[in-house]
Amino acid sequence: MSLKNRSKAYYFATICTLASVLGGVAGYYIGVFAMDQIGPLLANLGYESKLESAQIYFNTYGIVIILIAGFSPVPYKLFTISAGMMSMALIPFVAFSLIARGARYFLVSFLVRKLGKMADQWLNKYIDWLGYLLIFIIILFVWYEY
Repeated sequence: MSLKNRSKAYYFATICTLASVLGGVAGYYIGVFAMDQIGPLLANLGYESKLESAQIYFNTYGIVIILIAGFSPVPYKLFTISAGMMSMALIPFVAFSLIARGARYFLVSFLVRKLGKMADQWLNKYIDWLGYLLIFIIILFVWYEY
């Protein structure tokens, strides 16, 4: 749509960002509901300690996880459900989802506005690699900070 009407690229990016984050909030609540339903079963099967470990890990690195999932080619919806299952605080989840999803969509819109069809060809070829590069940079940053 942005290629057809480049002057509305940022408008489309805004709509995509908001819709994606609203979908992420729905996924978050699916995760909350799923954990309420299957959590006791998993505890009875002896996975309680693994769930606690996962929750500690998600509480420690949840913001980084959401930033990576929101921008990269990693399926965002899997991490939105996981955020709900691991009881990540909702406000930081929404805030960092807005940052990550917005960065992805506004970057694409910026490139399409500036480069037109050439941006479309470049993005189709390299957008996944750009996402993987971002994951690598974030991992290095987290490793350096801790």
